[in-house]
Amino acid sequence: MSLDRVPTGIAGLDKMLEGGIPRGRIVLVVGPPGTGKTILCTQFLVNGIRDYDEHGLFISLEESKPHLYQAMRRFRWDLNELEKEGKFSFLDASPIRHAPGEVRVGKIVVGKRDFSMLSLINTMGSMVSASNAKRIVVDPLAVLIYQYSDIHERRNAFLDLTQGLSGTGATCLITMESHSSGLEKDAIEEEFLAHGVIVIQRLMIGKSLVRVMQVRKMRATAADDQPRPYKIDKDGIVVFPDEMLF
Repeated sequence: MSLDRVPTGIAGLDKMLEGGIPRGRIVLVVGPPGTGKTILCTQFLVNGIRDYDEHGLFISLEESKPHLYQAMRRFRWDLNELEKEGKFSFLDASPIRHAPGEVRVGKIVVGKRDFSMLSLINTMGSMVSASNAKRIVVDPLAVLIYQYSDIHERRNAFLDLTQGLSGTGATCLITMESHSSGLEKDAIEEEFLAHGVIVIQRLMIGKSLVRVMQVRKMRATAADDQPRPYKIDKDGIVVFPDEMLF
């Protein structure tokens, strides 16, 4: 039985993934600031709409809708037009983070952090039902789960989120910021819990600064785990799956 895959529409990355991400899986996109995590995720949604008629939902925990829409125009992605067509939805989840310390739900008083996650999952589920989204992006994860100082609470929060995402049946990308660099960097806790992990970073190779993408993990399928160069041009992210770094 062949595996049902969701192509990212980024040809080089899909070659590394033997055709795409297994459908319904949750993949972390990990990298330092400025490496193109949001670009990659938006490209995943836009390509899904254009090439596969799969509606997309972008859940932003940080960047405002006007800022995202404006930033993506450089790649000729008209998110406003796609939204008007009912194919792209934007959920500004940043107000959820700014909820008061305690919130009353009926007669029950709920702590801010639990309310944040509950609100996000419920709102997300409603929007997926309304838009029939098959692809979801959550960007960035850290501002939500790092409300939890205890690592076990953080783990449970991430599991709650992934369970909520899995319940939609959509294929999901979640961005996670990393401040470390190098191919042998330590994995973060969330990497062990996600179905897949794509790491993007910039490395000094000789005297040149090179953008590098690596599929560190992808359950249910084989994948090329060699670090491959990529660039960001006028069309978005371009990956070179046949080029070696060393």
